[in-house]
Amino acid sequence: MNEMLLHRRRRLLAAAVATALLPAAAGALAAEAEWPERPIKWVVPYLAGTGPDITARVLAEAVGPLLGQPVVIENKAGAGGNIGARLVARAAPDGYTWIYSAAPMAANMRMYRNPGYDALKDFRHIMRVSTSDIVLVVNSAAGIASLDDLAAKARARPGALDYASGGVGTPSHLGVELLLAALGVQATHVPYKGASELVNAILGNQVSFGTPILSVAYPQIQAGKLKALAVAGAERNPKLPGVPTLAELGVKGVELTSWGGISVPAGTPDAIAARIRTAFEKALAMPAVQAGLTENGGQAAPLAAPEYTRGFTKEMQLTEAMMKQAKLQPQ
Repeated sequence: MNEMLLHRRRRLLAAAVATALLPAAAGALAAEAEWPERPIKWVVPYLAGTGPDITARVLAEAVGPLLGQPVVIENKAGAGGNIGARLVARAAPDGYTWIYSAAPMAANMRMYRNPGYDALKDFRHIMRVSTSDIVLVVNSAAGIASLDDLAAKARARPGALDYASGGVGTPSHLGVELLLAALGVQATHVPYKGASELVNAILGNQVSFGTPILSVAYPQIQAGKLKALAVAGAERNPKLPGVPTLAELGVKGVELTSWGGISVPAGTPDAIAARIRTAFEKALAMPAVQAGLTENGGQAAPLAAPEYTRGFTKEMQLTEAMMKQAKLQPQ
């Protein structure tokens, strides 16, 4: 009898708990169904005018109308992208705060002892949206016509040349360290806050060379102010058909491509994540968006969530290997 009474009480308690949770569950479902009800903030953890910023603005113009709400770009640069990443990692998982996630978000997990977030646990990675080649450039007035010229100058004056990067741990930093190791030469690293500042430093003769992403450097290359010596991708870029790859010039093992995508705080509901993904898939299929991305050297490169998420793990492994080869220690 006691066992029957206990069983009955457990059933009643379970029913009471379920009843109490119904309003909350219904409210959550209603919120997901009505999302979005207000403008969405898309954090770009880099300066305005950089490749990620350009890409995000092109996509935001297309994605906003698809979702029925404005997508507002908010630049939160600093610490190689860590400041913006921390901000989004701590945001409410309600679909109203996004981040332009890129290779440095993963690289920083190895470049910094405490970046302030976990690139895998603190985010839900929706999809990759684009890629852009990395290009080795010098000031056109510097009298450096080839990679051999640059290497010869570095050998003639060990440590005298300096190079700009878009920040510690970015492809423009690690890529050059790998290149220097492959050439057997030295140069001093001068970090800036993003690719646009990197390019301006080369244009202003503040540094000798650098490896910005093509989407930022291309206008200055086209104008004749920067000279492209090589691209770091596996193949020549259609925008620069006359510029060889590093591999063609005899530099093996230095193949780098900048990539980026859309991510949200971990815990964002499936229904909202699905709507974001669908909107980006539609936007990336638009000819106008594709043209906007390729205009300055980038390209639409959609990649689904599972593969995109695995890309973060691969980037961490690549960064660790590059740091070991370049003899770099975490900051």
